[in-house]
Amino acid sequence: MSPVQFSRKTPKTFLTRATGFLEGYSHTLNPYMGCAFACSYCYVRRMPIALFRKQQWGTWVDIKEQAHEIFGKELKQAKKKGPVTIFMSSSTDPYQPVEYKEKVTRALVEVMTAEKPDFLFVQTRSPLVTRDIDLFTKLKDRIRISITVETDLEEIRKTFTPQAPPVRARLHALNKLREAGLPVQAAISPVLPFSGEFPKKLSEIVDRVCVDDYFKGDGSGGKRTERLGIREIYKSLNLQQWYNEQTINKTIGELNKVFDPSQICISRNGFLPDPHQ
Repeated sequence: MSPVQFSRKTPKTFLTRATGFLEGYSHTLNPYMGCAFACSYCYVRRMPIALFRKQQWGTWVDIKEQAHEIFGKELKQAKKKGPVTIFMSSSTDPYQPVEYKEKVTRALVEVMTAEKPDFLFVQTRSPLVTRDIDLFTKLKDRIRISITVETDLEEIRKTFTPQAPPVRARLHALNKLREAGLPVQAAISPVLPFSGEFPKKLSEIVDRVCVDDYFKGDGSGGKRTERLGIREIYKSLNLQQWYNEQTINKTIGELNKVFDPSQICISRNGFLPDPHQ
């Protein structure tokens, strides 16, 4: 993987009207363009934002500037037009490494604590999310924080998402958020090969999980993922039996042993707004 190149952009807007998989939201919110985590199966690799860029996905990140000024005015205007439910983020990770220094995501959340949206869903795979607990607690009646934990096997994580944070750190972050009284979920999205202990590990930390796979969750019935060559990774590991449409059902069966069915969300339902939690 080449070093990540950074550039700065001043966007006209931060909010984007939500469509498709996220049509249950009024808007999506992306603090950055591009993502340094560069997960092998990321569906964004097959979207225009990545395809039209003449650089390998994961090697570039655009930092959006003037978050307080632009987003503050924009959010006020959006609220005048109706309920504002926000998914952060749909095509990047809001807590990728550059956020440690730039704090664009934190600036956006600061705006939302003053001008509260009806609901905010935060999707990340980074333990850095715990840095903003002080802000999240001001939104805890209208927020859910979802941390991706696709497996409990570190070797699997290193194979599929070598630039992403370790599994143990993500589990610790989930626990820390829960202890702060915040609504959280573990997103097993997509399901990767895991050990028999994985469901129990999750049940000791969270009371809600969302399960998704390549076939339900990539927006094309698995065709985007197929074009990314993910099947070949499974073959190289001799784990082809995990790459099929039955894996999600088997995973749900294992989760049912330690979770109540009401605590298990499937694909899109696990990512929709829940303003009355």
